This record gives sequence, structure tokens and C-alpha cells, in this order.
Amino acid sequence: ESFSDVIEGKEGRFRETLLGKRVDYSGRSVIVVGPSLSLHRCGLPREIAIELFQTFVIRGLIRQHLASNIGVAKSKIREKEPIVWEILQEVMQGHPVLLNRAPTLHRLGIQAFQPILVEGRAICLHPLGCKGFNADFDGDPM
Repeated sequence: ESFSDVIEGKEGRFRETLLGKRVDYSGRSVIVVGPSLSLHRCGLPREIAIELFQTFVIRGLIRQHLASNIGVAKSKIREKEPIVWEILQEVMQGHPVLLNRAPTLHRLGIQAFQPILVEGRAICLHPLGCKGFNADFDGDPM
């Protein structure tokens, strides 16, 4: 059984166990146009990014001896210290994010993007990247 067989269809990993349920390391927001973005990038709001990559940021703070334990690292994240955003930028470079727009009826309904931090609370996408999602910018959430 190939990897694509495991994840596609109604009995696949995404539709069977993940979509439509509460999942850790996920977020939901409205999409807005980001014409200055490359096709392979998406703009991720700071609030969502810090939630998705919190464990990596905590590990980075501890490894760089900026926090002595998890509790101290979490307080630095809560206080939004500048070093947190620097570590988050480094972490995000090596970790693509999966964007999904319901209903996920075919394989283009979930796509991977390289995230970059953006201000605000909306996810930014290049207009040409929306065809597979059948999305537009009139308030569609992802």
C-alpha cells in the first residue's frame, strides 16, 4: 500500500481521522489576497504561527540558554519578547504548513506552503494559489 493510498479517499488518514475533528497544532482564519507572495508561500498570522510552532520555539529558547525550563520559555512567549519572533522565523524556514479548505474532496484541497509571518489575523495567499482550493477572498476560512 503506497503513501498516497493511505491518505486519499474517504478512508484515508486525513478524511477519516483528522478533518472535521479538533486537532492539536492547527488554526483557522479567513484568507486574504497576498499578491506580493511567491506561489509556494503563505502569510501566517503571528498568533497562529506561535501556536503551531510553540514546541519548537520552546526548544530553541532552552537550547540557546535563554530559558532554563519550559515554564520560563512559555512566559517569554506569553510576554512576546523580541527573541521569540527571531527563533520563530528560524523554525518556520524548515517547516512547511498544510493549508486545507473544507470540503476536501480531492487532493488539491490540502496543499503545503512555506509560511512567513504577517501582521493581522488573516492568512495571506497568492491569488493564483486558490484554484485548487476553489477559494476566493470574500471571507472563505481555511
